[in-house]
Order: sequence, then C-alpha cells, then structure tokens
Amino acid sequence: MFGFVHGLTALLFAGAALMLIAISARMGWLAIAGAWDRAAAQAVIEAVGLLAVAVAALQIAETIIEEEVIRDADISAPTRVRRFLSRFLVVIVVALAVEILVATFKAHEDPVQLMYAASLLFAVGVLLAAWGLFIHLNRSAEELEPVAMADAKREDHKVSQD
Repeated sequence: MFGFVHGLTALLFAGAALMLIAISARMGWLAIAGAWDRAAAQAVIEAVGLLAVAVAALQIAETIIEEEVIRDADISAPTRVRRFLSRFLVVIVVALAVEILVATFKAHEDPVQLMYAASLLFAVGVLLAAWGLFIHLNRSAEELEPVAMADAKREDHKVSQD
C-alpha cells in the first residue's frame, strides 16, 4: 500500500512539473512574440524560474520512485538518508538560486526586492553550509555501519542504467 501511495505522490509531482513546463513555455513564447524589452527579459527569467521548479518537481518524483518504489529502501540507514537528502537539496538550492536571479532582476524596478534577494542568498548559503556539515557528520556514521553501506550499494543495481 505504501508503494502505491508513493507512486501516486510521484505521479502528482510529475504532473505538476508538466503543467509548470507548459506554463513556462507559454510565458516564454509570449515574451518572445512581444516587444523585446525589459518586461520581456523579466518574463523569460520568470519562465526559467518556473522551469527550475519543474525540474525540482521531476527530481523529487524520480527520487520517490527510485528510493521508495523500485528499491523499497529503508531510509533510516545513514547512506540512504544522505543520498535522499542530497538529491532533494541539490534541486532546492538550484531552484532558490534561480529565484535569487529573478528577484535581483526585479530589484531594478523595485529596490525592496534587493533585500528579498539578499535574504534568499543568505538562506542558500546557510543551507549549503548545513548540508556540507551534515554530509561530513553522516560520512562518519556511514563508516560505523559498513553493512548498511554495502546494502545501499547492492540496491543501486535496481536503478542502474547498465
């Protein structure tokens, strides 16, 4: 039953990603078809931001399918936790970085947006530092559990593209 629920959740993430891709394509097309000015550039940057969120949704869907449906992995092992969080955080950091670019571009018209962009940049920096600390500490935990690491490596063949 949990596999079905995870599969359904992944399907919903993928569906949302496809909708975001379509919306982004429409926004980009309308920007290209209109006047090529600052507003068009901002629309294209916002479309790129939506694409980044769509990629995030697709990556989350892929992670759920690989980790919870195909591998049916036990997420409590240190190796699994690191891999799952790392895949998720890569997508989140990239999406936030694109949002920082959008906010910085909007700051040309509204200087208040610059404070928003700066706070996002600070948050991404803290997130990256915390992630690095987590990986460092988690690596030590993995060394204490070599059996869990071997199990995780054996499960990788289920999703490898050999």
